[in-house]
Amino acid sequence: MRVAIIGAGAMGGVLGYYLSAEADLVLVDGWAEHVAAINADGLRCDIDGVARIRLVYAVTDPAEAGHADVAIILVKSRQTPWAAGVAQALLGPDGVAYTLQNGVGNHEALAASLGDSRVGQGVTALGGTLLGPGRVRHAGLGPTLFGSAPNRPVAVALADLFRRCGLPAEVRDDIDSLLWGKLLVNVGINALTALLRVPNGALADLPQARDLLAQAVGEAAAVAAARGVCLPYADPVAHVLDVARATAANRSSMLQDVLRGGPTEVAVINGAVVREGARLGVHTPVNRTLLALVEALDASADLRVI
Repeated sequence: MRVAIIGAGAMGGVLGYYLSAEADLVLVDGWAEHVAAINADGLRCDIDGVARIRLVYAVTDPAEAGHADVAIILVKSRQTPWAAGVAQALLGPDGVAYTLQNGVGNHEALAASLGDSRVGQGVTALGGTLLGPGRVRHAGLGPTLFGSAPNRPVAVALADLFRRCGLPAEVRDDIDSLLWGKLLVNVGINALTALLRVPNGALADLPQARDLLAQAVGEAAAVAAARGVCLPYADPVAHVLDVARATAANRSSMLQDVLRGGPTEVAVINGAVVREGARLGVHTPVNRTLLALVEALDASADLRVI
């Protein structure tokens, strides 16, 4: 099975490092300096403070990637249309693209180009940080869960590949529940850490931040309930606080975006809660405020006082 990872940033880089041990693998990314560093010096992954290097093939031009049986999509949400085009070019008629991206709505965007029968949804709890061209840090080991649809044998093969590479993984039928379960974690952690510029653990330590987290997560849980989603944990706020504590030193992906002056994915995280809440008649004032603040942060990137 030949695997293409489309989007070789923090998470794509970490996965690329691990999967290269067993898979026929190619990384596709638009950052030319990053791709050049990987091809010249290997992909460096810092694990528990130790730098490890593996040789991985990377390209910026999808035409140079060759055929792939499976594409794992790990671009930022705004790049999903580009990733769909890349997957269309790489995959054969029976190939499947699995999105492991943050937020909700990416599956639908990919399916609009590739068709429902060629797009799978996954959820990962892996953590990663992009350190520079050709360099990533593995920031947390968590399971990766693949939805059984649209092709269970492909999902089983992917989960087996992950496990052979030392990454916990399994196939699940309740992927919508797990997707919303992860969304609530991102809703509670990402925007607040980006706005406050703090690592995850600070949200559990600071009473003011903890209260805001609880309100944002509570709204998202109400939206999930209105959608008929059964979350994979009984107490959403307690679960998100547990995740914040377990990843206390981590910088969320949204905080990483803000610190490097790049656009965030708030539209598919807090924004998704606001949109679904409006559709279902569930009020989401805290998420609406967080969305507006982070969007203002995105818009003012070139004006910031450092």
